[in-house]
Amino acid sequence: MSKIIIIEDEAAIRRVLVKILSEENDAYQVDEAEDGAAGLEKIKNNDYDLVLCDIKMPKLDGVEVLEEVKKIKPEIPMVMISGHGDMETAIHTMRLGAFDYISKPPDLNRLLNTVRNALDKKQLVVENKILKKKVSKNYEMIGESESINHIKMMIDKVAQTEARVLITGPNGTGKELVAHQLHEKSERSNFPLIEVNCAAIPSELIESELFGHVKGAFTSAVKDRAGKFEAADKGTIFLDEIGDMSLSAQAKVLRALQESMITRVGADKDIKVDVRVVAATNKDLKTEIAEGRFREDLYHRLAVILIKVPPLNERRDDIPALIRHFAAKIASEQGNVVKVFSAQAIKLLQEYDWTGNIRELRNVVERLIILGGNEISETDVKLFASK
Repeated sequence: MSKIIIIEDEAAIRRVLVKILSEENDAYQVDEAEDGAAGLEKIKNNDYDLVLCDIKMPKLDGVEVLEEVKKIKPEIPMVMISGHGDMETAIHTMRLGAFDYISKPPDLNRLLNTVRNALDKKQLVVENKILKKKVSKNYEMIGESESINHIKMMIDKVAQTEARVLITGPNGTGKELVAHQLHEKSERSNFPLIEVNCAAIPSELIESELFGHVKGAFTSAVKDRAGKFEAADKGTIFLDEIGDMSLSAQAKVLRALQESMITRVGADKDIKVDVRVVAATNKDLKTEIAEGRFREDLYHRLAVILIKVPPLNERRDDIPALIRHFAAKIASEQGNVVKVFSAQAIKLLQEYDWTGNIRELRNVVERLIILGGNEISETDVKLFASK
């Protein structure tokens, strides 16, 4: 049931609005307040899905109520009620974050459409928050070892800044988790995180992938296409395996970082972009620089903050927690009961040489869950986890 509050000092207008909404939909639970102060107090103490608020009222006017609600419960849509002389103020409230405004006396269809649209928006906000929580869980960093706690501390300090971050570490260590955490804890989290695997894109296509192209720029360019930098505008671009990027593409990335401008392949028009760049590599970029395969100036632009993700062999204390995490995740994905790993099985897995790091451990856990007994034993590990 959608909860709506009407804040209106004119009793006759309140009665009309309550009657319209109550008769329109039994699922609307309508509350009332006779002035701005009373309405704000009710909003503080209740969970409403929509606020209908008059602009001119005693004690607190509608603009003041709007400003306070945006501070304490910004997700609640507010529809302002304006008299004929309040139109300029009504438009001003839109700039302050009001969803819409309706004029007195309220037009039936306009009112109902506005209410439905505002409630739909509120539902979308709720669904997006739930989805974001699910996404965050997918990129949760598991472990309490000293090295992992240090990375978490670094993320918390750096995420709110605009500093560029270079994440280093072997394959399979979870560098992408660090990138997602940096984005989700940043001021850019409401905008996209665009991931680009530089190693997976052929060198002749990487520039088009990153910066886009115009029709006719090359044989298969049949129409204009935006690149990943444009898609990430106001958000974050994650350049994974940047050590595999061609030198020509590196030069263009450097320009994008220096000038916040990109140019589509085949075009002569610059496009301004506002993008935070997070990069990752499993290579030693200083060696790559010495051998002429990576630009030193780009390295210094990217490596404002360096975060090193350790191999699993250097954080064996986290293996029990990782095993429990993967066991629960796999059971959820497959719709099965969570299998327990015996203490002996966990101890044996802690002693393995994990050359494939977290990715390899996850695969082994899944294999043991499929092939092992109801409780994963030391024998199961010896039979099915051997390399």
